[in-house]
Amino acid sequence: MAYVDGFLTPVPKNKLAAYKRVATKMGRIMREHGALEFRECVADDVKWGKRTSFPRAVKQRAGETVFFSYIVFKSRAHRDRVNARVMKDKRVLPMMDPKTFPFDGKRMIYGGFRVLVDK
Repeated sequence: MAYVDGFLTPVPKNKLAAYKRVATKMGRIMREHGALEFRECVADDVKWGKRTSFPRAVKQRAGETVFFSYIVFKSRAHRDRVNARVMKDKRVLPMMDPKTFPFDGKRMIYGGFRVLVDK
């Protein structure tokens, strides 16, 4: 069964172009190393909830939007192998400096998920 890494990220609207450049490059690298899918999805119909919501989860600030992103792998073992290769790729290191991120990495939420239903 497939395995998915999921991400929820607050991105300043004035840094969307920079975020897209980094995400496009990272997606290309992830796919080269074996990821099956790489998706970056910008909030379109996302409201502040009274108790919970995507904006609340990342403590969205004025001038920001939320991205829901995911990467699909064959399995967790496959994910671990792909991530290990990606982290050794010299093209990735310049993108990993938190000082140059086009978003606040401290408010990014992420995790790995086993797929339960795949229809």
